[in-house]
Amino acid sequence: MGQGLRAYGLIAAMWIRSTMAYRASFAITTLANFSATALDFVAILLMFSRVDALGGYSLAQVAFLYGVSSTTFGLADMLIGSMERLGRRVRDGTLDTLLVRPAPVLAQMAADQFALRRLGRTTQGALVLGFAIAHLDIDWTSLRVLLMPVMLVSGCAIFSAVFIAGAAFQFVAQDASEVQNAFTYGGTTLLQYPPTVFATELVRGVTFVLPLAFVNWLPATYVLGLPYPLDLPRWTAFVSPLVAVACCALAGLAWRAGLRSYRSTGS
Repeated sequence: MGQGLRAYGLIAAMWIRSTMAYRASFAITTLANFSATALDFVAILLMFSRVDALGGYSLAQVAFLYGVSSTTFGLADMLIGSMERLGRRVRDGTLDTLLVRPAPVLAQMAADQFALRRLGRTTQGALVLGFAIAHLDIDWTSLRVLLMPVMLVSGCAIFSAVFIAGAAFQFVAQDASEVQNAFTYGGTTLLQYPPTVFATELVRGVTFVLPLAFVNWLPATYVLGLPYPLDLPRWTAFVSPLVAVACCALAGLAWRAGLRSYRSTGS
């Protein structure tokens, strides 16, 4: 673990130094990333220009869901989003260069072409979350205060696990980055809207099969004082850390299995 974190830090630092060599370009791309992701929230604002509530949620409550989802996914995308390039490396054989280096392959892939510009998405999500908190009348008990950082860290870990599991799948499929994106980018878009607007079967799927609901839906319903569509007990809002650990463990096993099955390109 220590060797992997050290390797990740060194590679990420190298890419950050490379990025900062062109500061104007970095500023422009970060602003572009910020602006592009902000359009998602603009779409929500346009919806609320015609309605007062969406699935029983007010604008501030939807903004809360959006802020948590966008912030946690932005962090995961910045820290480990490079995993989606694994399929390309498998196809062209460049993954072999990572295998011969004295550092864990997972750390090398996660830090490969580390894009600090993705901080724009995280910043934009954090600003929306701040807007939501400022406009919500929340009874900030000690449990609700504690749940906020726990929700953000756990959500980032869950999305990171999805990135790793999707990369492991690419060892088999080799050209499945869009399948992975359906669960990562598609997952964060899904979580930006209230669970009450989706079919019960879909809500069950992202709760018990691919547990993205533990990123924000379940803990957010406790913070906002709203009922969850599946009538789960209130304590489930606090199990996000356990779900995150389980997801990371399963993703790690999938990664090991995928890496062991890798046979290069044969050329």
